[in-house]
Amino acid sequence: MTVLAAGATVIALAAPGVATAAPADPVTKAYEQIAALQGLKKSLTPTERKLDSRLAIELRKRTDKATTNALPAVSTGVEVSRSGTTEVEIRAEKVGDDLLDRLRKAGAGIRFPSPSTGTVVVEAPLTALPGIAGWKDVTSVGLKHGAITARQTDPAAKPVTESKAEKTSRLETALRTARATAPKAGPSRSAVTVDQGSVVSEGDRTHAADTARTRYKVTGTGVKICALSDGVDSLADSQASGDLPADVEILPGQEGDGDEGTAMLEILHDLAPNAKLAFATAFTSEASFAENIRALRFTAGCDIIVDDILYFHESPFQDGLIAQAVDAVTADGAYFFSSAGNEGNKIDGTSGNWEGDFVDSGRGIGKIAGDAHDFDPGAGVQEFNPLSPGSAGQIVTLWWADALLSSANDYDLYLINSLGNVTGFSQDVQDGDDDPWEILQAGTGSGQRLAVVKFSGADRYLQLSALRGRFVDSSDGLLKGFSTPGVTRGHSAAVNAFSVAAAPAAAALPFDLEDGDPPNPAGPYPNVFTRQTLPERFTSDGPRRVFYNADGTPITPGNFSSTGGTVRAKPEITAADGTVTTVPGFEAFYGTSAAAPHAAAIAALALSGNPGLSNDEIRAALTGTALDLTPAGYDNRTGSGVIRADLLLRNTGATPQPLVQAGTPTITPATGDGDAYLEPGEQATVTLPAVNVGDGTATGVSLVVDTDSPLATVMPRSRSYGNIAAGASKTRDYTLKLAAGYPLGRPVTLKVRATFAGTLSPTNGNVAVATGQPSATVRDFAYTGAAIPVPDNDPTGVSATVDVTGVGFASSLTFSIDGTACDTTTGSTTVGIDHTFVGDLIGTLTAPDGRSATLFSRTGGGGNNLCQVVFDDTAATPFASALSTNAPFTGTWRPNSALSSLRQSSADGTWTLHVADRVGTDTGSLRAFSLHLTGYEPA
Repeated sequence: MTVLAAGATVIALAAPGVATAAPADPVTKAYEQIAALQGLKKSLTPTERKLDSRLAIELRKRTDKATTNALPAVSTGVEVSRSGTTEVEIRAEKVGDDLLDRLRKAGAGIRFPSPSTGTVVVEAPLTALPGIAGWKDVTSVGLKHGAITARQTDPAAKPVTESKAEKTSRLETALRTARATAPKAGPSRSAVTVDQGSVVSEGDRTHAADTARTRYKVTGTGVKICALSDGVDSLADSQASGDLPADVEILPGQEGDGDEGTAMLEILHDLAPNAKLAFATAFTSEASFAENIRALRFTAGCDIIVDDILYFHESPFQDGLIAQAVDAVTADGAYFFSSAGNEGNKIDGTSGNWEGDFVDSGRGIGKIAGDAHDFDPGAGVQEFNPLSPGSAGQIVTLWWADALLSSANDYDLYLINSLGNVTGFSQDVQDGDDDPWEILQAGTGSGQRLAVVKFSGADRYLQLSALRGRFVDSSDGLLKGFSTPGVTRGHSAAVNAFSVAAAPAAAALPFDLEDGDPPNPAGPYPNVFTRQTLPERFTSDGPRRVFYNADGTPITPGNFSSTGGTVRAKPEITAADGTVTTVPGFEAFYGTSAAAPHAAAIAALALSGNPGLSNDEIRAALTGTALDLTPAGYDNRTGSGVIRADLLLRNTGATPQPLVQAGTPTITPATGDGDAYLEPGEQATVTLPAVNVGDGTATGVSLVVDTDSPLATVMPRSRSYGNIAAGASKTRDYTLKLAAGYPLGRPVTLKVRATFAGTLSPTNGNVAVATGQPSATVRDFAYTGAAIPVPDNDPTGVSATVDVTGVGFASSLTFSIDGTACDTTTGSTTVGIDHTFVGDLIGTLTAPDGRSATLFSRTGGGGNNLCQVVFDDTAATPFASALSTNAPFTGTWRPNSALSSLRQSSADGTWTLHVADRVGTDTGSLRAFSLHLTGYEPA
């Protein structure tokens, strides 16, 4: 389990303290303290009403002793750093430079601005928040929304903490070991060759994916699978060991932190070894997560996307930001797989979920404002729902059936210990433009119970969830624990998402979820899954009742009760967990975090063998071939059952597909001045390969070639290549002619369409042909401005510009971070970039035409300073391999992205270097850099 949290989340909520002496009447005392909190709520000023209730009470407690005395055991859960800051999410009418500048002046550090959603995550002084909330354009200030991955870890295990420097040292030591023991490169392999790495997930066998690949000769070729999780810290290690390919694509600046993403990628590669892979973190904010989902589809071109994240702020009753992003990519044809979650289920007695209509208990009148909810569905009355001892420290959310940012019905949530003390609360103001939710963290010890109070407004359908906790009978026998199915929520429950439950592939989960639990089930490895397979006891159940469309309009206007809305059957399918990876800490990877990538990879095999399968078709095939698990028929714990790749590929009629693409051409001038360069007025022979990277033989192959300029012509426009075996290539010659007026040095882009017999036909691609004779004269253009401090842990970063004139098209481009004397001194003024942790930095170079290339991105570890560093496409060593021991960083390195991509237009104009620090604590400045360009000799 990885947790990203702040405020109303695991990290930022301090666990409530131990109770004080027991009162004579715990129930009365609880009501008195709830009444005291409600009194504070009523007394809030208009500015305070914009604050999260816990922020408001935390500020009151720090300035008003009476508040502390009235609530002796209560914890607001607001985590404040030693410097007095806390992370919050601010909602404003407009998020732009003006707001960000004012926030910085107020002492806030910018963490993630989202103009499209009108929100910005900041780390700000607690004492500055009332002033910020008082700004007219600010509509709310809430604790940062937290998230959790669906990895299942031992609840009794102590969390492992390490400093940034300790983490860097661990990762770099592992990388050096992986490089030293890496297998030597062998002969080149064809597309149909399977290379899974040093270890292979047991799920490959239990899902019969190995059998399916052999029988149907499909390997994932032609499919791109993309994962979202916490991070890919050990990506380089897995690549060095051969357990991940070298070409894993990471969205720029979206590496994240942690290693669950690396483990998920290894599973994807094990089952679909020739699929292309990409990754982006989900762990910045809800808005960032949603943006990355869209970017993986619409920018990176992912066919299948898989994640394992739950944001606590994801509504069960309406598709929010993340679910809407899922809706967008699935509408565009992508498949989306998501972990169902590890929040338990009713069948296994592991549920910490209760949902149903609000029922007035009739109690508490005269002591508290509003009405306490009655959990007892029978004739009795029970205002408290007791938690298990294992629920200590877990997140609790309360939702009710109002639309997001529209609730005028005000419900509150309270945590009470066995002695009647209120130890936690969440009582935000809902007055028409607020979210219908409350959140807190359970405290320590046993005997905790929850109460829900309708402060004002109409009765609504409720969902109360102790995430990874349980509702159980109290130890004194006075309170019954009430739970219901349906804890799955958020984007995993989006209509077209595949919500994936978990079943063990091999060894049983090696620890109890809570003391006294029955034994955990084991998997069938080395055999395959059957109908006798048992799911993990922690896997989350459905269904999911939804009351609102994504735009906030009601599905059943006027009916927001248990008979209203619509019900979505979730989860759909079950897949393997408890499988091996090479990633440290994930040697045995349990949780629906592991199940989701197994399912996604199996779908990739189906798509590879039958391209063009729609969402509806793959859904019917997956659910129709799944092996039904107990109880019989579709159930809300395992869906349609556990999936098998062999059965799926038989159902979809998988066959090995050819995939032909244009290769890199060879240019041979045929006319002109006799030199080796193609210049205006000349023509050349273009030898253009057609390469079959697919699993099957390509027949009837032909290429159609056009250019991007009327001053460049290709003859013939089309040529036949005949048949090409899988993994093979063929070449044909074309004549490329440049008009006399063709711009000097402008590359010709050949737009190539390959056609062949097969569903993947045609493919389209561009290949560049260089023109002109490169000049031997290098021109340097240096930044001459003042040093610019790089803001700490701020994605907006800083930019500096250099103007280039008189070059025209560039024949070569290198970029340098300069300096006069290189050292590792903190704050050194003689280096190009001084920074005390280069691994925090992302550097991006943007050309005048808007194209960008990433120079470096979060590599270099804890090393200090960049000085006399040259980024050159021809360098042997990538900067991505830089370690702390290389500091100060000097010499020639290969950039993360090719600088040649910036030479497609004239080099003249303004070039921009952007540097951002994405991790806290360390700082530095941008001081000196240069571009080095060569043009072309006159024709």
